[in-house]
Amino acid sequence: MRLEGKVALITGGAAGIGLATARRFVEEGAVVAFCDVSSEAGERAAAELGPRASFHRVDVTDGAAVEAWVAEVHGKHGRIDILVNNAGIIRDHQLVRVKDGEIVGRMAEADFDLVLAVNLKGTFLCTRAVVPIMIRQRSGVILNASSIAGLDGNFGQTNYVATKAGIVGMTKVWARELGKYGIRVNAVAPGFTATEILRTMPEKVLEGIRSRTPLGRLGDPRDIANAYLFLASDEAAFITGAVLRVDGGLVLGT
Repeated sequence: MRLEGKVALITGGAAGIGLATARRFVEEGAVVAFCDVSSEAGERAAAELGPRASFHRVDVTDGAAVEAWVAEVHGKHGRIDILVNNAGIIRDHQLVRVKDGEIVGRMAEADFDLVLAVNLKGTFLCTRAVVPIMIRQRSGVILNASSIAGLDGNFGQTNYVATKAGIVGMTKVWARELGKYGIRVNAVAPGFTATEILRTMPEKVLEGIRSRTPLGRLGDPRDIANAYLFLASDEAAFITGAVLRVDGGLVLGT
């Protein structure tokens, strides 16, 4: 029970890696308050996770909603020990798409703005809301979702890569700023993981990913959740400012 007595917030916790992380944290004794924008998926996840978990409908791009969520959880439990900034979306498109020598498309400004708002600004807003509580406690753990795409780049993901690289940078800044208050800040960079989004890809594409991954398989959401669990626990008490790749050995290339 590595998280016995801890209170954890998880964004985007209704499905995929977020749900797997909520499940692992509950298994290890934590009280988990998770948010998502899907009420249906959130209520279903809360029912599965049991009485130590609660669902809150929150749009992480809405600063007022984030502040209200954090205040509600803190008011109920009197502390917040862990924040997992997991919420994220993709809107993939090449910067400029060329076919037969002609420009046939460009990444939409709206898609660029939306991905930055959810992935990067959302991480900023949630962390900004939680940190004052952790400073007063003189303890806390912040865990941010980056990606191997944020470290290596990835074709067709200008907006997504920008957010995940930005999260690495923010993680390192916050580790420097907050260490003196007993707050650790780390990031996890998953590889290709078998979530709902990836399952929509053609099997031929998935097989290509598996063949380029040294361990020969896609990641399981629980693999990423276990990394978050380790970094959230006291076993990682001297780790901050780190970016942990959980990718089966895959290095993205051209």
